Amino acid sequence: MKILLTGGAGYIGSHTALVLLEAGYEVVALDNLVNSSAESVVRVDKLTGGSVQLVVGDLSDQGLVESALRDGVDAVIHFAGLKAVGESIAQPLRYFSNNVSGSLSLLRAMDATGVRTLAFSSSATVYGEVERLPITEDMPLCAANPYGRTKQQIEQILVDLAGSDDRWHIALLRYFNPVGAHRSGRIGEDPHGVPNNLMPFVAQVAVGRREKLVIYGTDYPTPDGTCIRDYVHVMDLARGHLAALEALPDWPGAHAWNLGTGRGASVWEVLRAFERAVGHDLAHQVGPRRPGDAPVSYADTSRAASDLSWSATHSLDDMCADHWRWQQDNPDGYPG
Repeated sequence: MKILLTGGAGYIGSHTALVLLEAGYEVVALDNLVNSSAESVVRVDKLTGGSVQLVVGDLSDQGLVESALRDGVDAVIHFAGLKAVGESIAQPLRYFSNNVSGSLSLLRAMDATGVRTLAFSSSATVYGEVERLPITEDMPLCAANPYGRTKQQIEQILVDLAGSDDRWHIALLRYFNPVGAHRSGRIGEDPHGVPNNLMPFVAQVAVGRREKLVIYGTDYPTPDGTCIRDYVHVMDLARGHLAALEALPDWPGAHAWNLGTGRGASVWEVLRAFERAVGHDLAHQVGPRRPGDAPVSYADTSRAASDLSWSATHSLDDMCADHWRWQQDNPDGYPG
């Protein structure tokens, strides 16, 4: 089978490309390279001995997408999209235009070419504030920021599309907090600008690119006072996409699965685990809470375990060790 990965040169896309190649799939990566690097694809090829076909372009170019799909593609994994919460609040029109309109262009191209198997890169942000834990897939969706609302809107479009035509087989994969890197240290997360998420920021402090970590709030109703999140290793996440692809033929319609560990780790726990990986303490200070940060969020992953035969296998120490290996070997990320 040949799989098209939109955003396939990005962080999660490149790791999924590696897992697919190792499993014997052909891979086409379509990426505009705005927030990614072609070097990641080169390194995936070297790591696997395979060959990712890189198509440089944007989802808004429906003709280009159709051309890629007509070249024997059997299914699509849709990663492409802008993903910074803070930026989405400042630039909502850009986020809705890129994420929602780009997805509509992709779906029109898929429909026109008869490719109707899709795994969508969604997010736990679609849940918003929740009243109970762990978070299950049947909870109401109420995203609290423009980024999350783009994911929620795309999910609704996919549900409506699958409801209109039973030839569609769609997985809505709701990620929790992807971290880590391939154990080789050759591919990993390379955020442009200031990292928006905890672990890449800690990694840049460790490598000397940032002065110190600010811990936003230590007075939350949690055991150590800091926020708790469900961190999942990017290689486990990549395997989750493979599991979804292999299960989808038996799942007509649109179906949601959480991809996480089912366990939470606090900000202090992540910092201490990263310090163990690095071998020394890291500069940090306590700051005030940030608006909108929920105290605790972690997944119920039982549906993915039963339906997809998938579960996460990496520990927090694994995640930090692999993330640090990537950052240490690539202190400035991929070559510019």
